[in-house]
Amino acid sequence: MSARLFVAVEVGEGDREALAAWAREAVGDDAGLRLVPPDHIHLTLAFLGHRALDEVQPLSALVERWDGAPAPALRTAGALWLSPRRPHVLTVAVEDRTAALAELHDAVWTALEDEADPPIRRERRAFRPHLTVARVRRGWPPPARRLPELPARDLDAGGLVLFRSWLGGGPRDGEGAHGARYEPLARAVLSARS
Repeated sequence: MSARLFVAVEVGEGDREALAAWAREAVGDDAGLRLVPPDHIHLTLAFLGHRALDEVQPLSALVERWDGAPAPALRTAGALWLSPRRPHVLTVAVEDRTAALAELHDAVWTALEDEADPPIRRERRAFRPHLTVARVRRGWPPPARRLPELPARDLDAGGLVLFRSWLGGGPRDGEGAHGARYEPLARAVLSARS
């Protein structure tokens, strides 16, 4: 048995609600897009894939060591379709105003490579900080309509979390299909900058 895991920066509840409201406006009545529930909006730092259950506790301890670390200064930086050539995910780009997020991303991956047993290899793709707010339904084209302006917003990056992703275990969408459910397994509270 295994667990599908990822490490993410958790943003504040007010931020998630504001981004979900913008996404509802952007999606409108487009049946080809599925909104991400507000409590699922997060900034993924490291997708770990399926890991053996006996790896969960050491990975939890690895995440918890960042408790009290300074929170990165983050700000929304406009709407961003991923992947640009064949868009399937509507996201909000995130500006790393002090490079602290890039440093945290690198530190987490270095710890995963050097200390996880077995080691977890760093993703090859470039890190593009973003918050997913909607997904294109399978078999549907991305919408052609223009997106509403996304107001710039400072984000509260309050925690670093190890999540377990349960596929098909989340709330039903309008067509009766289940989305993913995210279970927090470990959390490090990041300290506010003075």
